[in-house]
Amino acid sequence: MSSELHTGQTAAVVGAGASGLIAALALAAGGLPVKLIAPPRSHDPRTTALMDGSVKALEALGVWEALRPDASPLRVMRLVDDTGRLIRAPEVEFRAGELGLEGFAWNVENEALLAALDAAVAQSSGIERLGVRVAGVTETPTHATLELEGGARLDVALIAAADGRNSPCRRAAGIEVKTRAYPQVAVTATLAHSRSHRDISTEFHTRTGPFTLVPLPGDRSSVVCVVSAVEAQALAELDDVAFARAMERKAHSLLGVMQLVSPRGSFPLSQRTAACFAKGRVALVGEAAHIIPPIGAQGLNLGIRDAATLAEIASDAARAGRDIGGTDAMEAYERRRRGDVASRGFAIDLFNRSLLTDLLPIAGLRGLGLWMLGQSPGLRRRVMREGVGPTRDMPRLLAGAPV
Repeated sequence: MSSELHTGQTAAVVGAGASGLIAALALAAGGLPVKLIAPPRSHDPRTTALMDGSVKALEALGVWEALRPDASPLRVMRLVDDTGRLIRAPEVEFRAGELGLEGFAWNVENEALLAALDAAVAQSSGIERLGVRVAGVTETPTHATLELEGGARLDVALIAAADGRNSPCRRAAGIEVKTRAYPQVAVTATLAHSRSHRDISTEFHTRTGPFTLVPLPGDRSSVVCVVSAVEAQALAELDDVAFARAMERKAHSLLGVMQLVSPRGSFPLSQRTAACFAKGRVALVGEAAHIIPPIGAQGLNLGIRDAATLAEIASDAARAGRDIGGTDAMEAYERRRRGDVASRGFAIDLFNRSLLTDLLPIAGLRGLGLWMLGQSPGLRRRVMREGVGPTRDMPRLLAGAPV
């Protein structure tokens, strides 16, 4: 396929995280020569719930078979109102079988995911990996130049900036970020437990935010505990045994006795969205483009859709003899990603704020909405389909098709 491409149609991917590695693999699968600028990264103790479309994309890229033994399916998603308010929503269960799916998502430890992606990158003849950092970015009408540590320069037609929330490429492109802070902190950890999770993900809705248990292989679950800053500090001061007991109490001993088996994480909640997702020859991917609270497992799944969409647009442009980093391609990327990111960010913000307010009408509306989902199979299936992934303008890769 690469013989069909015009010379000079090289794409650079900046970033060694999952979004960047997937972008490199997807661009290479589309026949583009790829330079992956991926300096060494730190250990990532978090987990990710990969939605069905993301799994299909990894299958198409030849990654999923090696990763699947390390992933646990989310066959049931259970929502429990634990706010203790006067008006409480009914408990609701969503079953993947209603959509004909084995699981809504597959939960995997990020280190296992990154190892599988690293191996796939190493086996790809279309990707050259450079373990250096980007020192600067300049552009001309015909190409972009990456200035690398050590003085090397690299001319490319397109830069996929997957270099994280503090993206140097985004700053170099002059793209501003809009930030909305929340009075909450997410505490994360992996815990072993004495009872089986039975492939059920349980989300307790509390007055400070969601407390979510997400299955992992074996009798383990990853925990995302959204609390106030004061409570987050109190949890940080507990020893490992006391912390596990605190998580067990929050889970109402649903999974029995708990034991901490990973480092803990803690970070303030915010929603950050780039003012534009593409400028010049720089396209933002993953957290360089958007950060949303860890509610509904949308974060990396959005980044995978970024990568798949950019690869589709760039490879289609190259096969048609057009500039892969030209105005038409970048405008198409902005247009196709903006709606997906904005709609999911809005829904998560609305849900999160509904938990924090004590206004009875808001609690009543949330309860009514969950009651309707429990009573109406048609409405429930529609919401489940949209939660798993977009039903419109889905990149080919997320349907398991070639780029």
